[in-house]
Amino acid sequence: MASLKDLRNRIASVKATQKITKAMQMVAAAKLRRAQEAAEAARPYSQRMGAVLANISAAVGGGGDAPALMTGTGKDDTHLLVVCTAERGLCGGFNSQIARLARETTRKLLSAGKTVKIITVGKKGHDILRRDFSNLIIDRVELREVKQIGFVNAQAIAEKVIELFNEGGFDVCTLIYSEFKSVIAQIPTAQQIIPAAAPVASGPEASAVYEYEPEPGEILADLIPRNIAVQIFRALLENAAGEMGAKMSAMDSATRNAGDMINKLSITYNRQRQAQITKELIEIISGAEAL
Repeated sequence: MASLKDLRNRIASVKATQKITKAMQMVAAAKLRRAQEAAEAARPYSQRMGAVLANISAAVGGGGDAPALMTGTGKDDTHLLVVCTAERGLCGGFNSQIARLARETTRKLLSAGKTVKIITVGKKGHDILRRDFSNLIIDRVELREVKQIGFVNAQAIAEKVIELFNEGGFDVCTLIYSEFKSVIAQIPTAQQIIPAAAPVASGPEASAVYEYEPEPGEILADLIPRNIAVQIFRALLENAAGEMGAKMSAMDSATRNAGDMINKLSITYNRQRQAQITKELIEIISGAEAL
């Protein structure tokens, strides 16, 4: 049985840990608001970009003027997975859920006889995936030094992917990230970005007739690379919001668990202290009666 000193030290240690987890929870809550606003603000732009892309793609009609990023190579033998996770842990199962989807997708493609290449964005994703697929990881991107995610970070990743595509490095590219729904709900998502899967135009824009200057093919040649960067940027923002939400929930649970542990240790300490006092009183009374 632990001594009273050991119990006091353990209670003090758990209280110190509780202060840390409470502080981390408050910091995550403050960052969550900004990250959530950024993610929600990026969604309409991403959707409108998709609508514009759909209209121009319909004008081209998948003909010879369509760029290769939209039509693809005509094969699906080699797949590139861009797996976006967080740079840090202490956020519950956020990173493991994304890595699980990446593992399932990789194994499914490998079982179908496809060649798989992986680019990891975020330290945690690389650490998890290298245990099983270290030979498939061709590049890693870390954003640990980035204080606030900007479009320039997504643009750099998009340029790497496009350069690899132009070199014939893959046929299909899939972006894997976690879509933010709420503080307690983040949904791992796989989105194909090459060949660009343009959504079907809907609403008043679908029936409108447009004249393009320059030609639609030239517009697509500039628009599709930008759309790839936009989709990656949205994925990074969704991940940032999801990470803060998961961290806030995890730290809240850790704080409550620390409180429960402190209560249990305090009860054990008080019982043992009372037993020691009772024992000493019995010894004093027994000694007095012996005289």
